[in-house]
Amino acid sequence: MKLAGATKKGRKFQNPIPTDSGGFGNLIPIMREYANNTAENTPKIPLGPFNTDVSVYQTLPEKGLRITWAGHSSLLIEIDGIRILTDPVWSQRVSFTQAFGPRRFFQPPIALQDLPPLDAVIISHDHYDHLDKATISFFAGKPIPFITPIGVCNYLESWGILKNYINEVDWGDSVMIGNCNITATPARHFSGRGIFNRNETLWASFVIKGPGHNIFFGADSGWFPGFAGIGDAFGPFDLTMLEIGAYGKYWPDIHMGPDNATNAHLALKGKLMMPLHWGTFNLAPHAWYEPAERLLNLAGEKGIALFMPEPGKPTEPDGPYNSEWWKRFMSK
Repeated sequence: MKLAGATKKGRKFQNPIPTDSGGFGNLIPIMREYANNTAENTPKIPLGPFNTDVSVYQTLPEKGLRITWAGHSSLLIEIDGIRILTDPVWSQRVSFTQAFGPRRFFQPPIALQDLPPLDAVIISHDHYDHLDKATISFFAGKPIPFITPIGVCNYLESWGILKNYINEVDWGDSVMIGNCNITATPARHFSGRGIFNRNETLWASFVIKGPGHNIFFGADSGWFPGFAGIGDAFGPFDLTMLEIGAYGKYWPDIHMGPDNATNAHLALKGKLMMPLHWGTFNLAPHAWYEPAERLLNLAGEKGIALFMPEPGKPTEPDGPYNSEWWKRFMSK
């Protein structure tokens, strides 16, 4: 199915449905929400260390699919013979400067130089917690295909990524990597790395379909009815990877939280659900572990099978798996 491409108004991309992205009008209420917050936003007990056994990558996953979660939305996906890295962020802070801004709760479990050979890198949008200049610069000059929504290519080129290896995609566009078809699909979010360039680049989710597996990388999105359309067109999915963190009173349109993420999983016709975008940075006024705890309860109520591996542990999602690793670091 060919999806309709993203729409623009002037220089600005638009969401599939009207969306409040939490602009200046919400700044004072958001600051007040943070000021009055008493939750454990940052772990009192340091997380980790987590370490990846890189010898695992010397052999292919037994059933063709293996996931290593490096934290937040950074994933090493091994699917049907290829390796894909998503939204790689290895820096200490997700900010325009490393002097201040949200800091990592734990160190990356695997060094960039220790990653196995990659077949592609997917960038979902240009926010600092998904597009990290220092990490991208590590790949400068390397013959690795990048797949990015419209406009993000300008950042990549300026940071040294080979122009001929950048695949710029609109919603509905597909790129073949090996025997896997990677299709950009709609999301309900926004873009911009400053206060004056909002929505001048596109954001996207991605369907990754190989001969043996079909998975969905949701990146960042608020709930919208388009999840059902994606499920009808491309599902069912063996695994959906959906963001559950960084939610709050003033941005329900652009982040789902556990409640709507579980609804999206069901709409997508997913078999297993893996939560992303939590437990790595303090980006919202909720306890750092709250998204996982709430997800467990909701999944039980809705009959959803979860896949929740420990950071850095290469794991095959061939059935429900929940290590509940975070409970080792909860202070309550």
